[in-house]
Amino acid sequence: MTAPGHGLPADRRGRENAGMGLRFTTRTSDSPWVDAVWTCTSDQVGEMTSVAAPRWGLVFWECDGRAHAGVTGPETATGSAPVPEGASFVGIEFAIGTSLRDLPVASLVDGGVELADATRTSFRLCGSRRWERPAPDDAEALVARLVRDGAVVRDPIVGEVLRGGRPAVSDRTLERRFRAATGLTRGAVRQMERAREAAHLLAAGKAATDVVASLGYFDQPHLARALRRYVGRTATQLQDGGAGALALDLGSFS
Repeated sequence: MTAPGHGLPADRRGRENAGMGLRFTTRTSDSPWVDAVWTCTSDQVGEMTSVAAPRWGLVFWECDGRAHAGVTGPETATGSAPVPEGASFVGIEFAIGTSLRDLPVASLVDGGVELADATRTSFRLCGSRRWERPAPDDAEALVARLVRDGAVVRDPIVGEVLRGGRPAVSDRTLERRFRAATGLTRGAVRQMERAREAAHLLAAGKAATDVVASLGYFDQPHLARALRRYVGRTATQLQDGGAGALALDLGSFS
């Protein structure tokens, strides 16, 4: 079973997308532990382009009368994600720098883990006690309980770096802490986030030359290479909506 890949051309203000029989919603979160909460339902079998993304997440889905739950990992390159017919999903995309106490993010990069013994009302996380399965509006409450229990943790140094700070540690220590918390280098996270922002701007109609200038790409070929690697689309395809459904904001599990 595969959940939809990292997002769609819907922004994080809750805009919906019904392409390929898929109905998505996404919203931002006021929790410092959560980046976004998303839902998806599918009316038909399809395939979606999965976009590179540096975050991990929890995803819950139902298909063919069975309930599932999984932990999704960061993805370092674009790929494809099949979407089953008649499935419904709820996903929580966690903030960069957070992680599961018993399941390091580094072990999830370009992969994920399906959680055993999931039901329509509860799930078991990494061998710990059972947790109530969240509805979309209950995501932050679940995360708050996971944080209080110590199941979800974060590295304050990574958070300081992401806010633009410069912790009083060596570059080597900083890079090691960043990689341990995210499974990725700081450079990789910056490149993925910049490519995603470029894709959003192009999909909104911004000219490629303007995107190059506003996001600091060296030139248009540099932008094109980043889009090919991290988004799987050309600037033209993003601008005219060609080449099928694209995912830009959601977590994936396969």
